[in-house]
Order: sequence, then structure tokens, then C-alpha cells
Amino acid sequence: MSEHDIVTEGAVDWVRQFVPASGRLELFQSEPWGSVFRLPVDGDLAWFKACAPGQAFEVPMTAALSARWNTVTEVVAHDVERRWLLMADAGETFRTLGNPPERWMEILPLYAELQIGETEHAEEHLARRVPDLRLERLPDLYEDVLRAELPIDAAEKRSLEALAPLLPHWCEELDAVGIGPTVQHDDLHMNNVYVKGDSLRVLDWGDSSIAHPFFSLFETFRFLVALNGLPHEDPWFASLRDAYLEPWGSGHRRAFELALRLAGPAHAVAWLHQRNALPAADRPEFDVGYAEILRLTRRRTAGSPG
Repeated sequence: MSEHDIVTEGAVDWVRQFVPASGRLELFQSEPWGSVFRLPVDGDLAWFKACAPGQAFEVPMTAALSARWNTVTEVVAHDVERRWLLMADAGETFRTLGNPPERWMEILPLYAELQIGETEHAEEHLARRVPDLRLERLPDLYEDVLRAELPIDAAEKRSLEALAPLLPHWCEELDAVGIGPTVQHDDLHMNNVYVKGDSLRVLDWGDSSIAHPFFSLFETFRFLVALNGLPHEDPWFASLRDAYLEPWGSGHRRAFELALRLAGPAHAVAWLHQRNALPAADRPEFDVGYAEILRLTRRRTAGSPG
């Protein structure tokens, strides 16, 4: 029996309790943090995800968000104990569309409304072991990053160390704005937002944390630079910022810029947690992306979007 057979043993029978599936589960993607399978359902598709133990929180969190928000993947069924999710098809990704900023203008205000609504559920998510990256914890968590063996050279690490004394002040300043912690997707890029007809949905909540909400655009902006080639001064960044901030009310541009600086250290913390959970053999490949995140963390302190 293969590793995937072990992970999904009994899954087909479970799936067929909820959808008229025909055929087998077909492996679509396998990562250390979870495996995704697709299966045909009455001329459409359904998606089955088996989450790794370290991402167990993703199952109840996604189910709760799906029940409250139609901008989240539609959860057909879930099993918390076995870490299983069964989801309806969400269409095609923003990536297949070329990651158009125009579509981000549509989804970002909807995502902000979700975050606003989920503020009152933050403690529930923490009780389900969603990672806690709240502002009061961030300076100490960042020290864990600096103590780790990082995939960057000594000069680059020194530049990251220079940020440590600044973090408590930045966190206090941002906290004083009065926007509380909430769900923060932390992987909000073109592969995780889908379009189907008139529906826009955010998928793959396994990197989420409870943190300052404005951290979310770290990844969105990163890929608009890397994939779309937008220059740092491109007016799209200001337009997307304003579209995202509109549901939060006026007067938050300074807080957003400060959050974008702090999002780098927070992202470095999140990636370190993922790295620590990996088998040693998987770390070299992971470290290629992690090094990029660490370098971007330093650049963000200078106010660059990517």
C-alpha cells in the first residue's frame, strides 16, 4: 500500500456519502503539508484534501469560514479527526487568467469584509490551534528566526538582526490603531483565488494565522512584482491598497504601510514553523523560497512592495 493509499484509506467511501462520485481519487498535488485529489462528480469535479498533522487546524477553520462566507471554498463535508476536507470545484485560478490586478480589485474588499467579521471569532480559531502571530507575540517569535540556521549569508542575517530592536515599537504603533487580530490567510496569491462564473473564492487556508489583518497583502504584492513584473512604484499598488482598506474605514494608509513592514518578519516566522516541520530531505528545496522571503523582509522595511 502506497503512502497516498494510507493517507486516504476509506476516503472514497467517505466521499460517496456526500457526493455522487464516479471513479477514483486522482492525485493532483502532494506537499509535506497535505495532499489534494480530484474526482469526477456528475460532469463536474469535487476536491478532496488530506491535511498533514501540522495543518490539522485547516479543517475546522475552513469549514467554519465556509459556513459564514461565500468568498471561501465551498466545503461539502469535513472530518476533523482524520483531517479531511471535501470541497466543491471553484473554477480556475487567477494565475490562469494572468494574475490580473483588476480581479484583485474585486476580491480584496470581500476578503477584508471576511476579516472584519472574523475578528469576533479570533479566540475560537486560536482554540482550534490556528497559529498565533498576534502583534504582542511577534518580537519574541522573530527572535526564534534569528536563532535558527537560515539559508542566507552572514551579511544578510546581520541586516535581519538590525530589525529586531525596531519591532516592539512598530508593533506598539500598529496596535494603537485599534484594529484587532483576525484571520490572516498568509498565502493570498494567484494560485489560491479562484473564479467560477460570478463567484470569487479563496482556497487553501493551511498557512493562516491569527494576526494583524493587513499582513495579508504581503504575498499578493510579492507576486504582482515577481509574476506580473509590476515596478515598485506602479499605481496599481496604491489602488489595491485603497480597495482593500475601504471596508475598514478611512485613515488607515499609515497603518497599512507599517503592517506591510511587519508582515515580512511575521512571514519569516510562519515559514520557519513550516520548515521545522519538514523532513531534513525536503528542507533544501524549501530553503530556496525561504531565502527569498528573508531577503524580501529586509526590502520591505524600506517601503518596497516587493
